[in-house]
Amino acid sequence: MTRPLILPASDPAAIRQAAATLKAGGTVVFPTDTVYGLGADAFSEPAIQKLFEIKDRQPNQAIAVLIGDLAQLDLLTENIPASAMALVRKHWPGALTVIVPRKAGVPEILSPTPTLGVRMPDHPAALALLRASGPLAVTSANLSGGANASTAGQVLEQLDGRFDLLLDGGATPGGVPSTVVDMTGTQPKVLRQGPIVVNISDS
Repeated sequence: MTRPLILPASDPAAIRQAAATLKAGGTVVFPTDTVYGLGADAFSEPAIQKLFEIKDRQPNQAIAVLIGDLAQLDLLTENIPASAMALVRKHWPGALTVIVPRKAGVPEILSPTPTLGVRMPDHPAALALLRASGPLAVTSANLSGGANASTAGQVLEQLDGRFDLLLDGGATPGGVPSTVVDMTGTQPKVLRQGPIVVNISDS
Protein backbone atom coordinates (compact mmCIF):
# COMPACT_ATOMS: atom_id res chain seq x y z
CA MET A 1 0.00 0.00 0.00
CA THR A 2 1.47 3.36 -1.07
CA ARG A 3 1.04 6.25 1.31
CA PRO A 4 -0.59 9.34 -0.25
CA LEU A 5 1.38 12.49 -0.93
CA ILE A 6 0.53 15.05 1.78
CA LEU A 7 0.81 18.74 0.87
CA PRO A 8 -0.28 22.00 2.57
CA ALA A 9 -3.67 23.19 1.30
CA SER A 10 -2.53 26.81 1.55
CA ASP A 11 0.26 26.34 -1.03
CA PRO A 12 -0.76 27.34 -4.60
CA ALA A 13 1.78 24.85 -6.00
CA ALA A 14 0.07 22.09 -3.99
CA ILE A 15 -3.29 23.10 -5.44
CA ARG A 16 -1.85 22.87 -8.95
CA GLN A 17 -0.37 19.46 -8.23
CA ALA A 18 -3.68 18.24 -6.80
CA ALA A 19 -5.54 19.48 -9.88
CA ALA A 20 -3.08 17.68 -12.14
CA THR A 21 -3.56 14.49 -10.12
CA LEU A 22 -7.32 14.75 -10.57
CA LYS A 23 -7.08 15.43 -14.30
CA ALA A 24 -4.91 12.31 -14.62
CA GLY A 25 -7.68 10.20 -13.06
CA GLY A 26 -6.38 10.24 -9.50
CA THR A 27 -8.15 10.86 -6.19
CA VAL A 28 -7.52 13.76 -3.83
CA VAL A 29 -8.65 14.46 -0.26
CA PHE A 30 -9.14 18.12 0.66
CA PRO A 31 -10.76 20.25 3.37
CA THR A 32 -14.21 21.76 2.94
CA ASP A 33 -16.44 23.98 5.07
CA THR A 34 -17.86 20.87 6.76
CA VAL A 35 -15.51 17.85 6.74
CA TYR A 36 -12.68 16.52 4.57
CA GLY A 37 -13.86 15.37 1.17
CA LEU A 38 -12.58 12.67 -1.17
CA GLY A 39 -12.73 13.89 -4.75
CA ALA A 40 -12.38 12.69 -8.34
CA ASP A 41 -12.98 14.22 -11.78
CA ALA A 42 -16.77 14.50 -12.12
CA PHE A 43 -16.59 13.58 -15.81
CA SER A 44 -14.44 10.45 -15.47
CA GLU A 45 -16.43 7.30 -14.70
CA PRO A 46 -13.27 5.25 -13.89
CA ALA A 47 -12.15 7.93 -11.43
CA ILE A 48 -15.59 8.09 -9.81
CA GLN A 49 -15.60 4.30 -9.51
CA LYS A 50 -12.46 4.61 -7.39
CA LEU A 51 -14.43 6.64 -4.82
CA PHE A 52 -16.81 3.73 -4.27
CA GLU A 53 -13.90 1.31 -3.96
CA ILE A 54 -11.89 3.52 -1.59
CA LYS A 55 -14.86 3.99 0.76
CA ASP A 56 -16.35 0.47 0.41
CA ARG A 57 -19.47 2.35 -0.68
CA GLN A 58 -22.57 0.77 -2.21
CA PRO A 59 -22.86 1.52 -5.95
CA ASN A 60 -26.48 2.68 -5.70
CA GLN A 61 -25.59 5.63 -3.45
CA ALA A 62 -25.46 9.02 -5.12
CA ILE A 63 -22.33 11.17 -5.04
CA ALA A 64 -22.62 14.96 -5.04
CA VAL A 65 -20.60 17.26 -7.26
CA LEU A 66 -18.78 20.31 -5.90
CA ILE A 67 -18.08 23.36 -8.05
CA GLY A 68 -15.85 26.40 -7.69
CA ASP A 69 -17.95 29.01 -9.50
CA LEU A 70 -21.40 29.40 -11.03
CA ALA A 71 -20.11 28.97 -14.59
CA GLN A 72 -19.29 25.33 -13.76
CA LEU A 73 -22.96 24.67 -13.04
CA ASP A 74 -23.69 24.89 -16.78
CA LEU A 75 -21.42 21.87 -17.33
CA LEU A 76 -23.60 19.70 -15.10
CA THR A 77 -27.20 20.73 -15.73
CA GLU A 78 -29.34 22.81 -18.08
CA ASN A 79 -32.64 24.64 -18.07
CA ILE A 80 -32.07 25.58 -14.45
CA PRO A 81 -35.24 27.06 -12.93
CA ALA A 82 -35.04 30.71 -11.96
CA SER A 83 -36.02 29.64 -8.43
CA ALA A 84 -32.91 27.46 -8.20
CA MET A 85 -30.64 30.24 -9.42
CA ALA A 86 -32.11 32.63 -6.87
CA LEU A 87 -31.31 30.19 -4.08
CA VAL A 88 -27.74 29.49 -5.14
CA ARG A 89 -26.92 33.15 -5.71
CA LYS A 90 -28.16 33.88 -2.20
CA HIS A 91 -26.49 30.97 -0.38
CA TRP A 92 -23.37 29.98 -2.36
CA PRO A 93 -20.66 29.46 -1.44
CA GLY A 94 -22.09 27.69 1.56
CA ALA A 95 -23.79 24.64 3.02
CA LEU A 96 -26.57 24.36 0.44
CA THR A 97 -26.88 21.40 -1.93
CA VAL A 98 -29.35 21.71 -4.80
CA ILE A 99 -30.76 18.70 -6.65
CA VAL A 100 -30.97 19.50 -10.36
CA PRO A 101 -31.50 17.51 -13.59
CA ARG A 102 -28.30 15.75 -14.70
CA LYS A 103 -27.06 16.98 -18.07
CA ALA A 104 -26.43 14.50 -20.87
CA GLY A 105 -22.80 13.43 -20.82
CA VAL A 106 -22.44 13.66 -17.04
CA PRO A 107 -21.65 10.12 -15.81
CA GLU A 108 -24.73 8.19 -14.67
CA ILE A 109 -22.60 6.49 -12.00
CA LEU A 110 -23.00 9.67 -9.93
CA SER A 111 -26.66 8.98 -9.21
CA PRO A 112 -29.19 6.16 -9.65
CA THR A 113 -31.70 8.79 -10.83
CA PRO A 114 -31.45 11.37 -13.67
CA THR A 115 -30.64 14.08 -11.12
CA LEU A 116 -27.53 15.46 -9.46
CA GLY A 117 -26.70 17.11 -6.15
CA VAL A 118 -24.48 20.17 -6.59
CA ARG A 119 -22.82 22.46 -4.03
CA MET A 120 -20.25 25.24 -3.86
CA PRO A 121 -18.33 24.92 -0.56
CA ASP A 122 -17.32 27.94 1.49
CA HIS A 123 -13.65 27.08 2.02
CA PRO A 124 -10.71 28.86 0.34
CA ALA A 125 -8.64 25.75 -0.38
CA ALA A 126 -11.62 23.81 -1.71
CA LEU A 127 -12.62 26.71 -3.99
CA ALA A 128 -9.06 27.12 -5.23
CA LEU A 129 -8.86 23.43 -6.10
CA LEU A 130 -12.29 23.35 -7.77
CA ARG A 131 -11.46 26.39 -9.88
CA ALA A 132 -8.22 24.74 -10.97
CA SER A 133 -9.66 21.27 -11.61
CA GLY A 134 -13.26 21.84 -12.64
CA PRO A 135 -16.25 20.08 -11.04
CA LEU A 136 -15.42 17.20 -8.74
CA ALA A 137 -17.41 14.21 -7.58
CA VAL A 138 -16.93 14.42 -3.81
CA THR A 139 -17.89 12.23 -0.88
CA SER A 140 -16.80 12.41 2.74
CA ALA A 141 -13.26 11.13 3.29
CA ASN A 142 -14.06 8.15 5.48
CA LEU A 143 -15.02 4.51 5.12
CA SER A 144 -18.74 3.96 4.61
CA GLY A 145 -20.31 3.90 8.05
CA GLY A 146 -17.20 5.40 9.64
CA ALA A 147 -16.88 8.71 11.45
CA ASN A 148 -16.52 11.84 9.34
CA ALA A 149 -12.97 13.19 9.26
CA SER A 150 -12.32 16.80 10.31
CA THR A 151 -8.49 16.52 10.34
CA ALA A 152 -5.92 15.02 8.00
CA GLY A 153 -4.96 12.58 10.74
CA GLN A 154 -8.51 11.29 11.00
CA VAL A 155 -8.58 10.81 7.22
CA LEU A 156 -5.41 8.73 7.34
CA GLU A 157 -6.72 6.59 10.19
CA GLN A 158 -9.42 5.26 7.85
CA LEU A 159 -8.13 5.72 4.30
CA ASP A 160 -4.32 5.70 4.42
CA GLY A 161 -2.96 4.08 1.27
CA ARG A 162 -6.28 4.15 -0.59
CA PHE A 163 -6.00 7.52 -2.39
CA ASP A 164 -3.32 9.56 -4.14
CA LEU A 165 -2.92 12.99 -2.54
CA LEU A 166 -4.07 14.83 0.58
CA LEU A 167 -4.27 18.61 0.96
CA ASP A 168 -3.84 19.28 4.68
CA GLY A 169 -5.77 22.38 5.66
CA GLY A 170 -5.90 21.80 9.41
CA ALA A 171 -9.13 21.15 11.26
CA THR A 172 -12.43 21.71 9.45
CA PRO A 173 -15.56 22.97 11.22
CA GLY A 174 -17.35 19.61 10.96
CA GLY A 175 -20.87 19.77 12.27
CA VAL A 176 -24.19 19.59 10.46
CA PRO A 177 -24.41 18.36 6.83
CA SER A 178 -25.59 20.79 4.16
CA THR A 179 -29.20 21.75 3.57
CA VAL A 180 -30.57 19.87 0.53
CA VAL A 181 -33.23 21.37 -1.74
CA ASP A 182 -34.77 19.46 -4.66
CA MET A 183 -35.16 21.84 -7.60
CA THR A 184 -36.31 19.27 -10.18
CA GLY A 185 -40.07 19.66 -9.66
CA THR A 186 -42.47 22.51 -10.25
CA GLN A 187 -41.81 23.79 -6.73
CA PRO A 188 -38.60 23.68 -4.64
CA LYS A 189 -38.70 21.07 -1.89
CA VAL A 190 -36.46 20.95 1.18
CA LEU A 191 -35.23 17.36 1.56
CA ARG A 192 -32.86 18.00 4.47
CA GLN A 193 -32.68 21.05 6.69
CA GLY A 194 -29.07 21.86 7.54
CA PRO A 195 -27.06 24.92 8.55
CA ILE A 196 -28.77 27.14 5.97
CA VAL A 197 -32.44 27.66 6.69
CA VAL A 198 -34.21 27.86 3.35
CA ASN A 199 -37.66 29.31 3.10
CA ILE A 200 -39.26 28.43 -0.21
CA SER A 201 -40.21 32.11 -0.47
CA ASP A 202 -36.44 32.73 -0.93
CA SER A 203 -36.83 31.28 -4.39
